[in-house]
Amino acid sequence: MAKIALNGNPINTSGNLPQKGSQAPEFNLVKTDLGGQTLSDLRGKKVILNIFPSLDTSVCATSVRKFNQLAAGKSNVAVIAISKDLPFAHGRFCSTEGITNVTPASGFRDTEFGKAYGIDLIDGPLAGLYARSIVVVNEIGEVVHTQLVPDIVQEPDYESALAAV
Repeated sequence: MAKIALNGNPINTSGNLPQKGSQAPEFNLVKTDLGGQTLSDLRGKKVILNIFPSLDTSVCATSVRKFNQLAAGKSNVAVIAISKDLPFAHGRFCSTEGITNVTPASGFRDTEFGKAYGIDLIDGPLAGLYARSIVVVNEIGEVVHTQLVPDIVQEPDYESALAAV
């Protein structure tokens, strides 16, 4: 269990992010077309998992916009924006915002994702959603960078994530 905060108020996660050098846990998330998005589908690519509570918050929406901009022109890099928002909300957000360099994915069906990555919020007003975090995975599925953002209202460290790819 990791301790983070929401506006300075302590909250806890279900576990810890995967360790650097470990194999990233497999997942089966839902894309906007209701098809599956697995980590195995991305084998051979560098992957940035941008994990957050909900697109309906300004910081989460900002992180998706920034990764969309920063990922433009990066070869062999996939950015997956992950929350428990329904795929329809992800699709609406991405089409409205012109998001084309990020793949949105919902964890609403995959209850194991949050446990495997240690990012389920277990208390506080956002309990049941994901903690804001970044996991970068290399082409062979190894974790090369992680960040659990200390306070959910803060943005992730984009530069460190991109430097890891």
